Amino acid sequence: MGDRRILITGGAGFIGSHLADHLLARGYAVRALDDLSPQVHGPGGRRPAYLDREVELLVGDVRDPEVVRRALRGVGAVVHLAAAVGVGQSMYEVDRYVGVNDLGTAVLLQALIQRPVERLVVASSMSLYGEGLYRDARGRLVSAERTRAQLLERRWEPLGEDGGPLEPVPTPETKPPALASIYALSKLDQERMCLLVGEAYGIPTVALRFFNVYGTRQALSNPYTGVLAIFAARYLNGRPPLVNEDGLQRRDFVSVRDVAAACHLALTVPGAAGRVLNVGSGRSFTVLEVAGRLADAMGREDVRPEVTQKYRVGDIRHCFADIGEARRVLGYEPAVPFDAGLEELAGWLEGQIAHDRVGEASAELTSRGLSL
Repeated sequence: MGDRRILITGGAGFIGSHLADHLLARGYAVRALDDLSPQVHGPGGRRPAYLDREVELLVGDVRDPEVVRRALRGVGAVVHLAAAVGVGQSMYEVDRYVGVNDLGTAVLLQALIQRPVERLVVASSMSLYGEGLYRDARGRLVSAERTRAQLLERRWEPLGEDGGPLEPVPTPETKPPALASIYALSKLDQERMCLLVGEAYGIPTVALRFFNVYGTRQALSNPYTGVLAIFAARYLNGRPPLVNEDGLQRRDFVSVRDVAAACHLALTVPGAAGRVLNVGSGRSFTVLEVAGRLADAMGREDVRPEVTQKYRVGDIRHCFADIGEARRVLGYEPAVPFDAGLEELAGWLEGQIAHDRVGEASAELTSRGLSL
């Protein structure tokens, strides 16, 4: 890469700051564009203490064309992480999610048409898969959906066309999208817009579909952030994590340090251009198991998870990553075992203060008929 300065949109956030550390350690210069959203960073709009001093921080909105043009000056590549994040919230703040995620991406792309870069990497999401991939009793790989009637009856597992059970299997990039929330739709839009414009204007572009990213620096007071951060906030306040459905839904949890490494590979591997790649751990755990493991890591065995037997509109049952393509194309290999990642997270959580807003968020969703 000719110019060693990288722009990270959303660069003062959880993933962005870890990516900045990763790139700085390898001799890159890093510029971060971030609006320091109060939902993520708290009131006051202050530079996060965890953001390395060497990061050039430009505070501004990715929807502002002039701000984006200034952010692009002198950069050789862009990692586009800026987004409003949250499945549930996206279903009642539709205008904000579409504005930040879709319009923000459009403004960035409009600027890149005028000032192309050597590589564009965009953060996509496993949420666009909806339900993951399944195998039926005859050994066929199938897609599945749960009906509202089924969920109201608290029958959580998807069923095959014949009403028989299905076995969840790792989800590859070839599974067609099955959008269950405005957030998922907006992430698909971000991915497709970047790949389309990149192809048209000769900007090598890579879309990375992140699975459940966890690690230090997550916004503990944001009730729409990652599930491990939400659980951690509850434990820090001596309250049980609220686990939806029966807690046996399966997810892929990937360390933020592995995600940062994947982003770096996507910036540098020539064969990645034009590709869509899963970034996960390649393993799955039930949400209830993860809640228990986090309690053990934090020394909160006295607080056990509360299984709600409720569901949220937009939630899915099982989805975990097939990372075979990322291994083949990028040479990506997850390096952080889950237990080690939890220990690192628990160490950082000591002394952290979290304002537990899970109850407020749950009440908001329930009042709108989005949690039943």
